[in-house]
Amino acid sequence: MSLKNKRIVVLGGSAGIGLATAMAAADEGALVVIASSSQARVAEAQKKLPPSAEGHTINLLDETSIKSFFEKIGAYDHLVYTAGNPLLMANQKDISFEDAQGFFGIRYWGAFFATKYGAGQIREGGSIVLTSGMAARRPRSGQTVVSSVCGAMEALARALSIELAPIRVNVVCPGVIKTKLWDSFPETVREATFKRAEQNLPVKRIGEAHEVAEAYLYLMRGGFTTGQVVVADGGASVG
Repeated sequence: MSLKNKRIVVLGGSAGIGLATAMAAADEGALVVIASSSQARVAEAQKKLPPSAEGHTINLLDETSIKSFFEKIGAYDHLVYTAGNPLLMANQKDISFEDAQGFFGIRYWGAFFATKYGAGQIREGGSIVLTSGMAARRPRSGQTVVSSVCGAMEALARALSIELAPIRVNVVCPGVIKTKLWDSFPETVREATFKRAEQNLPVKRIGEAHEVAEAYLYLMRGGFTTGQVVVADGGASVG
């Protein structure tokens, strides 16, 4: 299945894996629509995309904003959800209810309402690709909330693959990927995490956003794949 001339909406498409996916899809001739909470980041991302690419701002913590966005953009073929906030790394005993709710906000509830209001605009043969993470499968200390959100995303995709059929719904599960989400960590912590991953992973390096983007493209193309999780982790799940 070719992505040429397919209209692809990427929520969280102004940076990281989302932007890499938008760029890879555009390279295949797709008509890309990116959306993010920051107009400045959207404008900067559009410089890396073809002139045909659309850029929008959206508040993924607000149901009304999400509904209005999909009413405005009209019909399209594939929805990719990569939006996220900085990782919340803390033991359960140290996490407040407010912080836990906040982390679920964009990563889970944003995806929940994006699929609710976006599914009706998807053309025949289209799909939805969500994002989880390795914490759903191999949680570490301090990943209580992160693991919960990632597991919830995978469960949501399986449920929606039945509820929204024949729209296909799948998930990409990235491992340690070098993106700006890590910028919220002190440099020493970030570099130690990367070094540890490089030593432990079978591929002996951490991933790049453009490599994970290939998994999203596969799931958009793969007309016989639904309700599945594609893991792109450098071998973390087997190492």
